[in-house]
Amino acid sequence: MSGGGATSWRTLLLRIGDKCAEYGGGSDYRDHIDTCFSALGRDFETSKDAIFELLLQCAEQLPHKAPFYAVLVGLVNLENEDFAKRVVDATHSALQDGLQEGNCDRIRISLRFLTALMSSKVIAPSSIIEAFETLLSSAATTIDEETGNPSCQPCADFYVYCILASLPWGGAELAEQVPDEFERVMVGLQSYLSIRTCCNDISFSVFENDEGTSPTEKDFIEDLWERIQLLSHNGWKAVSVPRPHLPFEAQLVAGQSHAFSPISCPVQPISSSSNSKKSRGQERHEAGLNFPQRLRRLSIFPSNKNETMKPIDRFVVEEYLLDVLLFFNGCRKECAFYLAGLPVPFRYEYILAETIFSQLLLLPQPPFKPIYYTLVILDLCKALPGAFPAVVVGAVRALFNKITNMDMECRNRLILWFSHHLSNCQYIWPWQDWAYVRDLPRWAPQRVFVQEVLEREIRLSYWDKIKQSIEDATALEKLLPPKGGPDFKYTTTDPNQELTDGHRLSRELSGHVRNRKTSREISSWVEEYIINEHGPKFALEVVAQTFLDIGSKSFTHLITVLERYGQVIAKVCSNEDLEVELMNEVGLYWRNSTQMTAVAIDRMMGYRLISNRAIVKWVFSSVNIDTFHVSDRPWEILRNAVNKTCNRLADLRKEIATLEKAAHAAEESSLKSAKDYEEAKLISEATDGKEPGQPPARVKRLEIYAERARKDVATACESVEAKKVALSGAIDESKALFTLLFKSFVDVLNTKLPAVSPDGELPNLRSGNANEKCVEVDLEAAASMDVDQDNENGGANDSGTNGEGKRQGYNIGELEQWCLVTLGYLKAFSRQYATEIWPHIEALDSEVFTGDAHLLIRKAAFSGLSRPSNEW
Repeated sequence: MSGGGATSWRTLLLRIGDKCAEYGGGSDYRDHIDTCFSALGRDFETSKDAIFELLLQCAEQLPHKAPFYAVLVGLVNLENEDFAKRVVDATHSALQDGLQEGNCDRIRISLRFLTALMSSKVIAPSSIIEAFETLLSSAATTIDEETGNPSCQPCADFYVYCILASLPWGGAELAEQVPDEFERVMVGLQSYLSIRTCCNDISFSVFENDEGTSPTEKDFIEDLWERIQLLSHNGWKAVSVPRPHLPFEAQLVAGQSHAFSPISCPVQPISSSSNSKKSRGQERHEAGLNFPQRLRRLSIFPSNKNETMKPIDRFVVEEYLLDVLLFFNGCRKECAFYLAGLPVPFRYEYILAETIFSQLLLLPQPPFKPIYYTLVILDLCKALPGAFPAVVVGAVRALFNKITNMDMECRNRLILWFSHHLSNCQYIWPWQDWAYVRDLPRWAPQRVFVQEVLEREIRLSYWDKIKQSIEDATALEKLLPPKGGPDFKYTTTDPNQELTDGHRLSRELSGHVRNRKTSREISSWVEEYIINEHGPKFALEVVAQTFLDIGSKSFTHLITVLERYGQVIAKVCSNEDLEVELMNEVGLYWRNSTQMTAVAIDRMMGYRLISNRAIVKWVFSSVNIDTFHVSDRPWEILRNAVNKTCNRLADLRKEIATLEKAAHAAEESSLKSAKDYEEAKLISEATDGKEPGQPPARVKRLEIYAERARKDVATACESVEAKKVALSGAIDESKALFTLLFKSFVDVLNTKLPAVSPDGELPNLRSGNANEKCVEVDLEAAASMDVDQDNENGGANDSGTNGEGKRQGYNIGELEQWCLVTLGYLKAFSRQYATEIWPHIEALDSEVFTGDAHLLIRKAAFSGLSRPSNEW
């Protein structure tokens, strides 16, 4: 096989269906397929295996071009049936492996490719029908209350989703070739949807709605089923799905249609009537993790932006975009190339933006790190300079206008993304359009959003640069954080100033550090001259302020100080109360820098100078409680602490799994060494050591190997046991942490939430405060961007006077806003750490979520855990 030929067919196979130079910049699908098939034919005999492997890889990782690869297989099938049969068997195996392993993407994409192969006459329609019916039967059995386990409905819904999602690629052929069997499948789908439970889980909604969801509202599966029904009534014509097999149909029909073996679905665990609420809830949670559901779409723009697009075409384009984001998550340039060049005959910039933002804001976690979406958006702005930047601006404006009702976790992600995005765009933004937020109350979400974005920008740049970027909106300078650096308690600017004991001792301590005294020497000095004479609290103040000042020049200086003199800090922080005082000193010293406060406390936790429980106590202390609704500082520190705790659990579990594998390998090696030694020993004894192949030296060597292998097994088992003990301790630690965390939420919220009415009606915190003056501002040109006034579920915006218009105000009182924000973070923490919370749910129910906890508290925490409303 010549090098030039290899390059030709490989490139053509990869770029088929794209407007690219390899195909002369044309978009005629027949020319693409003819050109690519001819190139494959030239090297087919010498590169058959390479073509087979690349073809399967392309079909899996470029699934938006599955119909093109299916046609190529169909054309090859006319001349080489064995090759086509290999493709069918390999795809069938991928589907079966995906089912057994629970690999959702492999299941979905393999079924789509099999359906496309059926359209190209490579697979018999009856085989596809059989696969559909197997998945449908498994789904129906799973949600049956008597024979299945309704807690595993996410798995059943996913199987049905895979069937529905593949129909745009083969529904027309199935309806034409096997109409009765296909009708049976459609009836089965209708029956399944009639018995399943609608999954409108408000805890995974980007925008919150006080009234929850309407009983008649459709979830994603029901919505998709409605789109498929409209598609069937339209003769199964979807312009978003290329049908390159049609020009070749006269040729393809002459090929052999292959059948594949029946697939089998893994049996789901059967529900037991004796199962506790904990076990059922944990099963639901784990099923949701294994089979993530798309509950609803994130609608940012008004529907008229996509008015020419049929419902099924929107779904197909979303599938294309999600596939590209999935398979090109490590190749941002290629990702942007394919996102911008989908094989559809219409523009889709608005759907593209909505899909990317829906993934960025996906709850409980985005599929990939947020930085990935930041880079993709930037690359798309470069790839589509005439269209996409304006769409991104419109999306930001629309999301900003709905920020009042946005989930707290989503709001935080949007702040982080937007500040990072602006840092790559020279910090250019029409801030004058948002200058009105300065006149809103300091707790208004839009004002807090702008304030947090500016603070994050300063972290990525510097204060003067960000001030310069808002020079067209000088009113926003009030929202910038203070420019000053650290606030050292023992600084002396006046040489004639009388020095206090604190000043004098701080100078002496700094001198000891400059003279490179050891940690032990400084600890002894602190105990003798500060603790014994002034008490532990004063000693903590002097030590903390001094060491923070020494380490204030950079992150490296801070880490160096903590590494060298951590023992001194630990000595003066002998209990949790003093650890809380230490964090108070950090907050005072870095009062002008949220970033340095968070970094210092995070590093101190990393060096075990303060505990996660102490951080929770500090966050919920009087120092921070009143800032919950106007600053992200306490929440950032709390997130860091809980993340560290949960990450430690995850790391220990990974280490145990690795050590168990090593122990198993060591045990097998030990058994083999022992067997070799015993065999050599028997032969040596039988021949009295005279056998040429078994000299005494070899037997002795094998004995040493066997003994060493036994010791390795013992060492590996000891390591596993040691890690399991550490894991048990970490689990107990996490239980104590979450118990304290939720108790703290309950304690602070119980004192501020309005009472539930005698008839059980929950207070409406968004109704506004009659005693609170409504601040109105003129939006003028800020309202010129046409944005969607509906919420993400298609309903009317219920923010009332907090909505957008020519005049805008914010009439929710400060207390109500504090309650909304704190409840929002309670739900966010419950949702984000649900995996670690569920094992302790019974203890939390008995100790925290008792009848004394306000109903709104239980609603927020339980909805975050996806617990049903009857458990509130």
